[in-house]
Amino acid sequence: MSDNSSQLDNHTLPAAPVTPYNFPALVFGVVLIVIITGGNVLVCLSVYLEKALKTTTNYFIVSLAFADLLLAVLVLPLFVYAEFQGGVWTLNMLMCDCLMTMDVMLCTASIFNLCAISVDRFIAVSIPLNYNRKHVDHRQVILLSATWLLALAVASPVIFGINNVPNRDPTECKLEDNNYVVYSSVCSFFIPCPIMLLLYFGVFRGLQRWEESRKTKLRSSIEACRKLQHAAVATALPPLAGTIPGPLPMPLPRIIERDLAQSRLDDTDDYMQQEIPYPRQYRENSVPTVTFSQQQQKKRAKINNRERKAMRVLPVVVGCFLFCWTPFFVVHTTRAVCLTCDIPPSLMSTVTWLGYVNSALNPIIYTIFNAEFKKFFKKCFHCC
Repeated sequence: MSDNSSQLDNHTLPAAPVTPYNFPALVFGVVLIVIITGGNVLVCLSVYLEKALKTTTNYFIVSLAFADLLLAVLVLPLFVYAEFQGGVWTLNMLMCDCLMTMDVMLCTASIFNLCAISVDRFIAVSIPLNYNRKHVDHRQVILLSATWLLALAVASPVIFGINNVPNRDPTECKLEDNNYVVYSSVCSFFIPCPIMLLLYFGVFRGLQRWEESRKTKLRSSIEACRKLQHAAVATALPPLAGTIPGPLPMPLPRIIERDLAQSRLDDTDDYMQQEIPYPRQYRENSVPTVTFSQQQQKKRAKINNRERKAMRVLPVVVGCFLFCWTPFFVVHTTRAVCLTCDIPPSLMSTVTWLGYVNSALNPIIYTIFNAEFKKFFKKCFHCC
């Protein structure tokens, strides 16, 4: 009997290893969810409540914030739970497929929203006469709708069961089909991002040409007015009433004064008081001169100061997005293409966390670089 019992003891199965809980991942995940949710809710509320923020560019930013908000509500809780379990998936496979579908769709929607913003900015600079700055027209509606429909189309194969492969590991939640991994990475990242960068290059080239043209026209207008005023002095016209005695600088017409004032305001904040970048004598001695026709004045398209500030913010958003998501897609695609490559799970976890951090960065970028968003955010914090 003793021999039999000793043999049974020798053949007893070893106990299953207990996976240690990852408490730092839990704490960091909860903080990240709170930051993403709070920041993007504030972005959506600011555009909804503030009249000054109701521009076409900001409607695209709201769409981007909505994608990040859904990511924080639908994807991150399950991802954080899995990371807390040590990277082991303990829920059923249907829940895993839902997680993968929402993850692919919302990350793709974020990239497509940024691409749509770059298309909208390119149109605003290239054909400003046909661009509606205040209201969303049919082109913006089509662009926003296409953004979400294409994102859904990229993620739809997971819904239809492409993840159901034979011998699937129930303790790991990931995209199982390597061909689909490559397809989704190309559609979600490697095609839209070069297009987005090329469009932004065109936007800044257009802005540079516009600035050079504006300065050239301003200088030519000033020179023409100077010649007219020198001719008036040469004919010994009587002095205007209210002038200050003594030698004064040659006065400038009011239209040139406005252009000079706008030129100075381009580099200042919208809420600062307007500074007059010319001497007091010019204002008191201004004389009316021949100007452009009113019809030409109305047709001359300008990029307003608020849009130029928005264009300064958006490349920062794009740069942060590329910094956060490029490592994930490179590592993700490499693992699918190179089956013999040994990519540690810790690296996959790190690049995935880095990608999700991007959803928390966008509201922070808005508060730093955009005065209108900053003002609304400060108002909310003061109320709290």
